[in-house]
Amino acid sequence: MIVGDRVELNLFTTLKCNLRCTYCTEADGGALGTQGDVTYSIEDLKTFINTHAPKKEIVVTFYGGEPTLNPGFIEEVIEALPLARFQLQTNGTLMDNVSREVLGKLSNVLISVDGGELATDTYRGEGVYSQVREAVEAMRPFAGGTITARMTWSDSNILVEDFQELASTFDYIYWQFVQAQGFYSPDQVRQKKAVLEELVNLFFTSEKFFPLIPVMGIVRNKLFPHRAIETYNGQTQCRAATHLLNITPDGGIYPCPDLTHDDSLRCGDITTNTLGENMMKSTRDMPCHNCEAFSYCRQNCLKNLHVAYTQKNILFRTNITEPICDLVRFLGRTIDKYDVAAWYGRQSPSVKEEILECPVYEYVEVMP
Repeated sequence: MIVGDRVELNLFTTLKCNLRCTYCTEADGGALGTQGDVTYSIEDLKTFINTHAPKKEIVVTFYGGEPTLNPGFIEEVIEALPLARFQLQTNGTLMDNVSREVLGKLSNVLISVDGGELATDTYRGEGVYSQVREAVEAMRPFAGGTITARMTWSDSNILVEDFQELASTFDYIYWQFVQAQGFYSPDQVRQKKAVLEELVNLFFTSEKFFPLIPVMGIVRNKLFPHRAIETYNGQTQCRAATHLLNITPDGGIYPCPDLTHDDSLRCGDITTNTLGENMMKSTRDMPCHNCEAFSYCRQNCLKNLHVAYTQKNILFRTNITEPICDLVRFLGRTIDKYDVAAWYGRQSPSVKEEILECPVYEYVEVMP
């Protein structure tokens, strides 16, 4: 279940949330709001780690629901695991709940947005974007690590200007194409491709470094292929198959944060100190190894592939998985239009280090 010497514990501090985003995967699965605060003890968590992950490098991501609804648990975990690294994934509207001391101990804060103000407020609620920007400004002096925009790219009307605005606020921008029906008609895909072309052009031609994690990751993987396989067991850029345990408030363990409503995937329990087989696996039914993008993608979101090819959900495959794979291939081809090696050679040592060693690679899936 845990491959290699590092593991990410995705700790759901609660399944409650103060927002109602229109495409929420937990709401779609029926899990949202079904569990409140964590019911297992910190000692249960420490015993589990000592039993199943001794001497391993531990990264903890505080997740939800909205994790800042349970700040006391976050503080307890940080105090109990002094050797771990910590990340918070939040909607950013309740950052007043997070102490300055906790902010200083977080290696990365991922804040969920949907683009600029119009898109974010459309899908998350009026005024949310302004709250997020104010929160980033307020936490900046006390943040111990990076602050990353975790953008769900749903709206086909997202513009390059939305990404530029995010770049003025956040250290990095990571986007993931939305995993929901209704966003991948031929016209919507064409619109997304047009924006991807503009983003790639800006990345390679701007005087100031444009911190787009998916583009950075593909550039790294194309120039230095060994970097694409050394962290995640050569299997996937999504950590669900190899390095990620998602732990719900009741102590249940699942391989994917979006499928905690699927009891067939439950593979362990913190309260009983058990960890079994991961039933969400890469299989021969998945077309990745014959795909032109495999050398740099190394297999995209395993949830999308699992639902499409293992569970054989044809509508999901044709309306979500296949269009997203098409967009990833397009992104790779668009990058290939540029002399990537020559661009890299012109960069300063600090930019080269960003491409090779960006710490955010370890906290997101890299591929969109």
